[in-house]
Amino acid sequence: MGNILAGLRPEKVFEFFELLSSVPHGSGNTGPISDICVEFARERGLEYVKDDVNNVIIRKPASPGCESAPTVIIQGHLDMVCTKRPDCDIDMEKEGPRLATDGEWVWAEGSSLGGDDAIGVAIAMAVLDDNDLVHPPIEALFTVDEETSLVGAGALDASLLKGRILVNLDSEEEGVFTVSCAGGMRCDCNVPLKREPVPEYLCYNVEVSGLKGGHSGAEIHKGRINANKALARFLYSALSVMDIRLGEISGGDFDNVIPKAAAAQVFVEPEKSDVFEQMALDFSETVKNEFASTDGGFKLTATLITNDSDPADSESTAKAITAVYATPNGIQRMSPEIKDFVQTSLNLGVLRTTSNFVSFSYSIRSSVGSEKEEVFSRVEAIVAACGGMSVKRGEYPAWAYKADSKLREVCLEAYRTVYGGEARVEGIHAGLECGVFAEKLEGLDAISFGPDLRDIHSVRERLNVASTERLYALVCEILRLFC
Repeated sequence: MGNILAGLRPEKVFEFFELLSSVPHGSGNTGPISDICVEFARERGLEYVKDDVNNVIIRKPASPGCESAPTVIIQGHLDMVCTKRPDCDIDMEKEGPRLATDGEWVWAEGSSLGGDDAIGVAIAMAVLDDNDLVHPPIEALFTVDEETSLVGAGALDASLLKGRILVNLDSEEEGVFTVSCAGGMRCDCNVPLKREPVPEYLCYNVEVSGLKGGHSGAEIHKGRINANKALARFLYSALSVMDIRLGEISGGDFDNVIPKAAAAQVFVEPEKSDVFEQMALDFSETVKNEFASTDGGFKLTATLITNDSDPADSESTAKAITAVYATPNGIQRMSPEIKDFVQTSLNLGVLRTTSNFVSFSYSIRSSVGSEKEEVFSRVEAIVAACGGMSVKRGEYPAWAYKADSKLREVCLEAYRTVYGGEARVEGIHAGLECGVFAEKLEGLDAISFGPDLRDIHSVRERLNVASTERLYALVCEILRLFC
């Protein structure tokens, strides 16, 4: 990789974006990209801190005349969601995204781009690199593993930060200032399987495909099909008319991504094979019609395969499928105060089998802490009734709206200057690191915004070039106004 994005403006932003994209940086694999940030600071003689989990803080003194201005934290996260097309040969554990551009958009060939949030980090690096920029004291904060329950933000020693004004560059819609977000947690469920041989049964590979997927916070309201839930729905319907045995089942890669594909190996009595195949055909058409306007590419197929392994017995098959099918999913409550705002939801993002369990994980989100707990309790109760257990992990707080915000006023003024119009001020259902920082830093004034990114966390992810240029100008104007 090198000079693929040459000529795109702002040149420094895209130069640093390409540099960051030259190394793998999926969640849990942020050492190389963290090292890039450290080397960047060293080369420019900037003070920096790298902690034990690979978070990086880089400090730059105020430009002349701005020494008395308040310190501004510019923040983004270093990790990305790694996903790729089945026919793509990239090893995302060892390679960065293969960038491509047509001058209007930037994307990655065959995989997710990682614009969420390498572009935020690249913008911060460009600010640090510009010695002609008028700016207050800056702390650039680059966190890790945001995509896995905000791990880096949670582990950060907040005493390292002097600033109490935070500009988070981790949003995906230009013209929107985000000022609050939902809190959340992960919920891991396990239902035991007891296996036994059934040599006379036929085995089918049942696959769900053709779906859009998407971000479980930003796109949970778009009526897209969850592949894991659709597969469970079909298998549950088959249970009502025949004895089926579950071999393996899998779907999704991340708790916070709506899964677009899932598959199961299912053992069926030979005399019921015709019925099973017809059920699959009928189910595929039914669901495709139900979601024609929102996810019309749905397809479920049942293909006869050879499989000599032992499936689960009837009882544990029924309990596992029932647990996956019956637990809630999607929007649970809309906000009674804010029009069209999702208040509480959950997403069944990952589904797997081991030799002894069906395991599945939810991302649960809510702006109301009690509702988050109530949703977990419902999942826990259903899974327990099916003989399994559920545990919480990775809880993170909501970010409450700050009625009196100097930062918001400055950002709105800067937006008028750069864009000649008014920005929208909104809360979002997705989780943001701002909630963690607000809990750690008393009196924090925070805001989140970013350039136009489409279809994040998917192979269709793309970054708008012109939007990035305007966004960088906005960041520079905000910093100037604080002086």
